Amino acid sequence: MEPVFFTTEMAFVVGMLLFTVFLFVSEIIRIDLAAILVLVLIGIFSYVPGLENLADVHHLFDGFASNAVISIIAVMIVGAGLDRTGIMNKVAAQILRYGGETEGRVVPIVSGTVGVISSFLQNVGAAALFVPVVSRISARTGLPLSRLLMPMGFCAILGGTMTMVGSSPLILLNDLIETANGGLSPEHQMEAFSLFSVTPIGAALVLTGIAYFMLLGRFVLPGSSGKVDATSGQGTSEYLHRVYGLTADVFEVTVPEGTPLERQQLADINLENNLYIISTYYRGKVSMVQVLTAEIATPCRLAIIGRRDVIEAFCQSNGLKLHDRLDVFAEEFAPTNAGIAEVVIPPDSKVIGQSPRDLLLRKMTGLSLLAIHRGEETMSHVETEEHDATAIGLVKFQAGDMLVAHTRWDMLARLKSNRDFIVVTSDFPQEELRPQKVGWAVGFFLLSLSLILFTDIRLSLCLLTGAVGMLLTRVLSIDEAYRSVGWNTVFLLASLIPLGQAVQNTGTAEWIAQQILTLLDGWPVWSLQAGIAILATVFSLVMSNVGATVLLVPLAVSIAVATGANPAVFALTVAISTSNSFIIPTHQVNALIMGPAGYKVIDFVKSGGVMTVLFLVVSLIMLNLVY
Repeated sequence: MEPVFFTTEMAFVVGMLLFTVFLFVSEIIRIDLAAILVLVLIGIFSYVPGLENLADVHHLFDGFASNAVISIIAVMIVGAGLDRTGIMNKVAAQILRYGGETEGRVVPIVSGTVGVISSFLQNVGAAALFVPVVSRISARTGLPLSRLLMPMGFCAILGGTMTMVGSSPLILLNDLIETANGGLSPEHQMEAFSLFSVTPIGAALVLTGIAYFMLLGRFVLPGSSGKVDATSGQGTSEYLHRVYGLTADVFEVTVPEGTPLERQQLADINLENNLYIISTYYRGKVSMVQVLTAEIATPCRLAIIGRRDVIEAFCQSNGLKLHDRLDVFAEEFAPTNAGIAEVVIPPDSKVIGQSPRDLLLRKMTGLSLLAIHRGEETMSHVETEEHDATAIGLVKFQAGDMLVAHTRWDMLARLKSNRDFIVVTSDFPQEELRPQKVGWAVGFFLLSLSLILFTDIRLSLCLLTGAVGMLLTRVLSIDEAYRSVGWNTVFLLASLIPLGQAVQNTGTAEWIAQQILTLLDGWPVWSLQAGIAILATVFSLVMSNVGATVLLVPLAVSIAVATGANPAVFALTVAISTSNSFIIPTHQVNALIMGPAGYKVIDFVKSGGVMTVLFLVVSLIMLNLVY
C-alpha cells in the first residue's frame, strides 16, 4: 500500500469528528441540531482555500435525498399505515398472550422476533414496524418504553448479520469480493458467500444480545419518568381514586353453564352487586353491549368494572372464575384503544332532564357511565368510602354534570362533534383506526418486501412503492403520512452524511486505517483480524457502514494475502463488524428509537459500550469456528 501523508484537510476532519462526538456526548444542544450544525460548518469551511475537498457544496444537501434517508421516511409511512389498520395492536396482543406482562418474558420475544425479521428486511425497516407494537406493549403492561425499545433496536441491528441480505455491507460484500479477485493470484481467489453462510454467526449475535439484556438490562437500561394519567395502562385506577374517590378497575370473569345468573338482565346484576358489566364475550365475539336490556347467555365471559373485593365476592357466590388479567378483552380495553373519559353536560344540552336509561346512553354515545360528579358529590355504581352505590342509570342529567365514563377512544373522538356533550378529556389517541383497510395495508407491505428480496430495485424505491400504495388506497391520508415521519431522525442522519463523505474524500479514513494497521504489523493472524474488526467498528461510528465496508475490504484482503490468512474471512470480518454500531446514535436504528424512548447519548454509551465488546468477542469466535 502506498503511504498516505497527513494533510491540513485531514486535520480539520479529525477535529470535526472530535467536535461531533463532544456535542453528542455532552448534549449541550439537541443531537439533531448538533448534526445540522456540523453540516453547516462543513459547508462553510469547504469555501476556505486548502479545504476544498471537504465537500462538494453543490451536493452538500444530497443526504436528504439519499437512499438511506428516503428509505427511513418510507418505512415510517408504511409502519404508520399498518398501525392505522389496527394490525399492530393484534401483534402486540399476541406477544402479550404468549409473553405475559413481565420484562423478562416480553424482551426476548420482541427482540427475537425483530431479529429474525431484520435478517430478511433492512434492520431499520424491521425496527420501525415494531416501534408502535412496543409502544402498545409498554402502555398495556406499564413497562417503561425506554426498557423495551433499546433491546429491540439492538437486536434489529444484530439480526441484519443473519443472512447476506440482512444489511447493506453484506449485500455489497460479494460484489467487492468479485472486484478484489481481479487482482489476486489463482490460489488466493475467493468464493462468493451464499444467502445463509453467515447465519450461525448472526444467530449467535442475536442470542448474545437477548442474553445481555436479560442478565444485565436492569443495570444498563434507563428507567422511566413514571408519568401517570387517565389514559395510561397503570393510571386508570389511580386516576379514578385520586380525582373521584373511586376504587375500581377492569376485571375479566368466566360465567359457566348452569350459573344462577343465566338469563338475568345485566342491568339488574349491576344494580344488585355494586359493579358494572361493560362487555361480554360469547361464541367467540366481543360485544360492547347495551347492558340495560341484555341478558346473560352461557358459557361466556364478562368484562366488569368494580372493586376487587366486591367482584371476588360476586364470583364466589355465583360460581364464577375471576381471571388474574384480561385475556379475551385485552385488545378491547388496551389503554391505546380505550380508557377513562370526562364529559360535561352543557346548559343547552338536549339530554338535560333525561337519565342514561332513557337515552340508551351506552348505545348512543359508547360511554360506559361509571360516575356522575355533581357539585361536590360523586354518584357511582361503585361503593366508595364516602358514598353508597347509586343507580346512576336512573339519575336525570343536570346542566354542569361531569360524566366519568369508560369508552373507546374512537367513540370519544366522534362524540366531540355532538353538541349535547363537551368532551373534557384531550390526551387520548384521536385518529380513528381503519380495520377495513387491513388487506390493502398488508398487501402493499408484502409487495415492498417482495421487491426488496427478489429484485434489484433500490431499497428506497421498494419501500416508497408500498407507502404510495397505502396513500392511494386511503389506508392513511397524506397529512397523516407527514405526521408519521420522525423528522428529527431524518435531519440527524441526512446532516451527518457529509461528515462521512469528508472522512473518505480527504483520505482521512485511509490515513487512520494505515496508522492502525502499521501498529499491528508483525502481530499474529488472529490479532490482525481483531484489529480489522475494531477498525471497522470505529469507522462505522463516524461514516456510513457501506462506506466503511468499501474502504476496508480491499485493505483487509491485502493484509490477509500478505500474512497467509484467508482473505474471504477477513473480508467477511469487515462486513459483519460494520454492524457493530451501538455506542452513539449514528446508526439509523439507534436514531429511530432515540426520540420515542427519550434516550440520551449517555444511555447508548452505557448500554452500547458493553454490547460493542460482546459483539467483537462473539463475532470473532464464531467467524473462526465456522470458517
